Amino acid sequence: MTTTLHLPDPDATRALGAAIAGLLRAGDLVILTGDLGAGKTTLTQGLGAALGVRGQVASPTFVIAREHPSLVGGPALVHVDAYRLGNLREIDALDLDSSLEESVTVVEWGAGLAERLSGDRLEVRIGRARGDAADAGRDVEIVGVGPRWDGVDLAHLALDEREGRA
Repeated sequence: MTTTLHLPDPDATRALGAAIAGLLRAGDLVILTGDLGAGKTTLTQGLGAALGVRGQVASPTFVIAREHPSLVGGPALVHVDAYRLGNLREIDALDLDSSLEESVTVVEWGAGLAERLSGDRLEVRIGRARGDAADAGRDVEIVGVGPRWDGVDLAHLALDEREGRA
């Protein structure tokens, strides 16, 4: 299942993260792809807020991975930035598969590296929208991969956007 939508501003990006969080459960992997400044961390902030995790969700660029425990009895959020990782061995060294089953794992810059962590994943591609304005928002494509996402209605995320909630 694939859905695409347009996000006009960072608040809409955070709202999309919160809407995606409503679909997630322990063991889910989310791979975020997009250029520098596209909104990957902003989306993760909305996701973390909706999951009710502890700590400020910020880009883990320099620490590479950060775990945010749940404050509400849900799964922890493991937030990874794979930008500085050069190969599969380096992602294996993070030992993400040891916490994958009990956490929601979000990997920024994970395309080409993190797919091997799970055959079931949500891939979110964020790109700057084309337009005349200096900041014309973002275009987002969300793809559910694997049996976990069969039958999951991702189209309601676009419906939320039309109603001004994402």
